[in-house]
Amino acid sequence: EGRETRLRVVLRVRPLTCTETRRGDQQVVHSLGDGAVHVSAARHDATFGFSAVFDAGASQEAVFEGSGMRQLVELAIDGFSCTVFAFGQTGSGKTYTLMGPLAQSETQPASPALLGLMQRSFTCLLEQSRSRGSDLALSASYLEIYNEQVRDLLSPGPPCALPLRWSKTRGFYVENQLSVEFESLEAIVSLLLQGSQRRRTSAHALNRHSSRSHALLTIHIRGRAVSAHPAPGEGWGGSACPSKQGSLCFVDLAGSERVKETGSSGELSVEANSINRSLLALGHCISLLAKPRGKRTHIPYRDSKLTRLLARSLGGSGITLMVACISPSSRCLSETLSTLHYASRARRVTTRP
Repeated sequence: EGRETRLRVVLRVRPLTCTETRRGDQQVVHSLGDGAVHVSAARHDATFGFSAVFDAGASQEAVFEGSGMRQLVELAIDGFSCTVFAFGQTGSGKTYTLMGPLAQSETQPASPALLGLMQRSFTCLLEQSRSRGSDLALSASYLEIYNEQVRDLLSPGPPCALPLRWSKTRGFYVENQLSVEFESLEAIVSLLLQGSQRRRTSAHALNRHSSRSHALLTIHIRGRAVSAHPAPGEGWGGSACPSKQGSLCFVDLAGSERVKETGSSGELSVEANSINRSLLALGHCISLLAKPRGKRTHIPYRDSKLTRLLARSLGGSGITLMVACISPSSRCLSETLSTLHYASRARRVTTRP
């Protein structure tokens, strides 16, 4: 607590797709073990280091255990503000890593082996809260940022834009967002699937199910320790210790993409430009935060709604895990290198939880 803590950054390399294999794409990314990955292609020969690297054969369970996600859940229960976000090129496996197969629904659940970091974290959170015997109140909110508008994915009716506010005590926050209490795994998974189905997606040349928005699911964890025997005059509540308030936020960033590669036009092109602008703002903030504290200039969090909502996770008092997702295909080389450089810079960012 209060010590400088580096962002933990892990890398996941998805398998080559059937289309890439049929097309004859070469595999240009190779895991070297011990958190190192090597990129070898014409005019490119570089090695990058991360906290962990998961290659194409890694299971969803291995990613959960090896990324430090279990520890993040425990820290959130202890009252810390924790964030995990997945980023990378469109079609690189971000949503699969966080949620598992796209085809799942409440009537057609995914196979347990394929469940992503979110569902595994929910299970871990509920197990931990039961084993600690603590009185935890759990609630969830789910937002998307689409074309620079913040929209609630849980409120009934068509998603409408919500205002983003600033206060000295809370920092940036979304006004009037719905927060739904839950007590069981079924209830929180149901909220996740309902919200995800309302999220903006489209098909284009690189991805049949491309997320067109950034999505943030936040689990709010409130705990209160109360003494069993109230002192005279204290009433039924007993003497309440200060309540712990932790949070666990999952951020599924829309994929970076080149409009030329995706064949996007019209509305899709507008969406792509909006996505790329906010990712550029995020990259700029990360570059400035990666400098030593004494050499940092003003961090432009206000440049986008995304950076405003992630300000606390990146430069403040939070604990953050980043999952960089890449394709090993030679055709995606420039975007893969861009993601690797982005992730390497993020490793130098420090927060003070």
